[in-house]
Amino acid sequence: MAKRILVIEDNPANLELLTLLLEAFHYVVLTAGGGAEGIEVVRREKLDLIICDVQMPGVDGYEVARRLKKDPMLHRIPLVAVTALAMVGDREKVLAAGFDGYIDKPIVPEKFVQQVEAFMEKPEEKLGKTMQR
Repeated sequence: MAKRILVIEDNPANLELLTLLLEAFHYVVLTAGGGAEGIEVVRREKLDLIICDVQMPGVDGYEVARRLKKDPMLHRIPLVAVTALAMVGDREKVLAAGFDGYIDKPIVPEKFVQQVEAFMEKPEEKLGKTMQR
């Protein structure tokens, strides 16, 4: 059975690219154009992984992480930030918010699916991973 991945991204071009890359590797991809919509999708769908932009208007990625990781029914779903944040302390801030790891933007299409798959390993192996270009 194909793994189900939710992509939460407010930039339509980024959302389309991530979706196309994942679908090319036979993942079932659900999408949300923002944090509030993404949380609704997570609550009603069975998911294997969530990929979430950090910087979004309204409910940003940090708030998505806080809400999902607080929920006993949802906190075990791996949550990966896809972010352009690269300042000192950003990695720690992303992980402290509840993300299990992150992938740097701009993504490298040739490496993206492999990076995503690393977060679907055993939970003790994936925690705190950072995938960089």
